[in-house]
Amino acid sequence: MFELAPVSLWLEDYSGLRRIFDTWREAGVTDLRSYLLADPDRVKQCSGSFRIVKVNHKTLSLFEARDVGHLVENLGLVFRDDMLTTHVDELVTMWEGKTRFSSNTVNYTLSGKRLDIQLNGVILPGYENSWERVLVSIEDVSEREQARRRILVAEEYARGLFEHSPVSLWVEDFSSIKHLIDEVRDRGIIDFRVFIDVHPEFISRCMSEIRVLDVNQHTLELFRAPDKATLLLRLADVFRDGMEHHFKEQLIDLWNDQLFQQREVVNYDLDGRELTLLMQFSVLPGHEKDWSLVQIALTDISARKKAEAYLEYLGKHDVLTKLYNRSFFVEELNRLERRGPRPVTILMADLNGLKRVNDQLGHAAGDGLLRRAGEVLGKLVEKPHHVARIGGDEFAVLMPGVEQEEGEAVMLELEKLVDLNNQFYSGLPLTLSIGVATSQAEERLEAVVSRADMLMLKAKRAYYANAQNDRRRGRSGMGR
Repeated sequence: MFELAPVSLWLEDYSGLRRIFDTWREAGVTDLRSYLLADPDRVKQCSGSFRIVKVNHKTLSLFEARDVGHLVENLGLVFRDDMLTTHVDELVTMWEGKTRFSSNTVNYTLSGKRLDIQLNGVILPGYENSWERVLVSIEDVSEREQARRRILVAEEYARGLFEHSPVSLWVEDFSSIKHLIDEVRDRGIIDFRVFIDVHPEFISRCMSEIRVLDVNQHTLELFRAPDKATLLLRLADVFRDGMEHHFKEQLIDLWNDQLFQQREVVNYDLDGRELTLLMQFSVLPGHEKDWSLVQIALTDISARKKAEAYLEYLGKHDVLTKLYNRSFFVEELNRLERRGPRPVTILMADLNGLKRVNDQLGHAAGDGLLRRAGEVLGKLVEKPHHVARIGGDEFAVLMPGVEQEEGEAVMLELEKLVDLNNQFYSGLPLTLSIGVATSQAEERLEAVVSRADMLMLKAKRAYYANAQNDRRRGRSGMGR
């Protein structure tokens, strides 16, 4: 049975080790572990005291030895390096009087191949005092340990990717949310969107059931959190306001079995700064049935959204006056033509004397007058009315749903604002020539613009023809 055993068996004499231990005890050694670690040569002294009585055929095959003598002569090649570290635990076990010991350690074949082994040893009955017969079994677990090491490397690699990812990564548990949604489904609900519209508290409840398991370093930096504990304690500051709308759509997608989602969301960092984020939500493989492991990747697109918003602003606004531009005016005019409401009153205004100011004082002075005109017109109306700069010195005001009398009242209000503006600027006076027209039944808005424009030109001619006006006074010309 010893010879044909499928594992490596060693029958050894540990009496030499027993004598070494006795000597050290007499010398006052009490903490063997510290004593051995203080001098590695003491570990080698212990391992060199073992005497091999017998080994089986599996041992010779495993360690690539021709016979017992060949193995004994080369034990220094077998027991070395990593083994000496784990060997300390075995020695401490025997020092403490235990008759059995085990360890996961490393040996080497005579050709130098590394063997990861599971070692088990027992002092045979009748030899508890002398340690003259110790049976040691060695099982080659190299394949298992190599697999374990590969797993550890893979885990370290994955952890490194997670921790050092340039995007914010969250690992979350959505299993409670899965349970809540399943309960709703079991109640026979078919239209989930209608259900949560009627029961908005369900969204808040689901949000409260999100369990954050881990976040990476970039998440702490993005949300300005000093550590994970602080971030997790202040999640209510992160997920608030507009987040509920986005989470509602996320729940609807989950109801429809969309386990991978992508959408733009709004969160807040711990300093209260709004963050626009591209969120990628994914239930990780193997967790599709319970949603117990979910990864959420957040990419900060706040700067991009601001740039997009600014480009959109530039596409619809005049940079100098901050009013809408001609492109917006034409688009809004067409929209009002199609959808109303009617009537539509249109006010056309022209800045008087801009060319003379540009020629005599320079374009900087002219730009100053245009900015002042923008300030006045910008304060004149509010949505749904709009003011646009449609030419170099031309402005238009669109007032849907406004009758002629109201339009004329707006024109008078504009004159008052011009006078008030001139009181704050002691230099060049601001004057505007104005015309107002209101749409008639079935009249196209282009015709209304033309009528208002003609009235504005009439007022402008009257302004320049007035011999009493020396172009330094602040009154505006008006046309009806």
